[in-house]
Amino acid sequence: MNGGVQVFRSPEQAAAAGVLRGGAVAIGNFDGVHLGHQKLAEVARAWAASRGRSAGVLTFEPHPVRVLRPQLAPRVITPLPRKLELLAGLGLDAAVVQPFDLGYAGTPAAEFAARDLAGRLEVADVVVGWDFTAGRDRARVDALRPLLERHGISLHVVDPVTVDGLVVSSTKVREFLREGNVEAAAQLLTRPYDLDGEVARGAGRGRGFGFPTANVATTGLLPANGVYVVRAELGGAHRETGLSGAAVHGGVCNVGVKPTVESGASPVAEAHLFGFDGRDLYGTPIRLAFLARLRDEQRFPSVEALRAQIARDVEAAHRVLAG
Repeated sequence: MNGGVQVFRSPEQAAAAGVLRGGAVAIGNFDGVHLGHQKLAEVARAWAASRGRSAGVLTFEPHPVRVLRPQLAPRVITPLPRKLELLAGLGLDAAVVQPFDLGYAGTPAAEFAARDLAGRLEVADVVVGWDFTAGRDRARVDALRPLLERHGISLHVVDPVTVDGLVVSSTKVREFLREGNVEAAAQLLTRPYDLDGEVARGAGRGRGFGFPTANVATTGLLPANGVYVVRAELGGAHRETGLSGAAVHGGVCNVGVKPTVESGASPVAEAHLFGFDGRDLYGTPIRLAFLARLRDEQRFPSVEALRAQIARDVEAAHRVLAG
């Protein structure tokens, strides 16, 4: 169970529960659970409600491109736990996670329709996006429709969802994040972009500057190097300690290689969180939500100049958070 959504790790598991029998399922990767994905869920809920049945999603793990063309695989916006958490907020009854490997990739569209959708899930309605393809033969919606109709399943195709004329897609969200345009990414996601990690030990320089930081160890997709206004949510261990009396803190986060003091090879996220000094948090789960970009990362002529700029960043972040 995940926030009211039953999670099944295969169509076979879902079949045993019978939760989607006669209901509706939206199919896709749902990476980011952006506005377009939310529309798929909305349409599935509407069709399920019209029949007095349940609605769910069928998604794939890992992302099919990671299996089929790993050299071209995109960094995921929402790892599976976060994706399921977001799907749980869409009023769905079930999320079916299909393990994706080369064997499953060889399934023809007709078999996918007959075995998984008709035979196992036993759904009455399937909801997909306009660019959806199914099976080894990459059957598009016009080819998929008759494959489903022979089993009495209706196919509903959702047109592109746009924001100010821009088609919403996971690719576009990644593009905005690579540019550091977290505000535009938030418009497509309908929420600030966030990533999960743990507080890790750093060099401790921030405390010496008067701005203690939490170094975030994460495998999540970092936005472009720069300084951001963030909201940090600390995990269960923090809530139990009651440190600073709150689990959520505003702050500023530098993403990059810290060129003034370190110039590391790989970008890292280092956050100064308002309201506590950063001690006693090592190993604590942390979620960083990126609210706004303040500036590019830059090299300063001295540590004093860096300290002065951080002070200005903190002032700017407080104004954003207060607004």
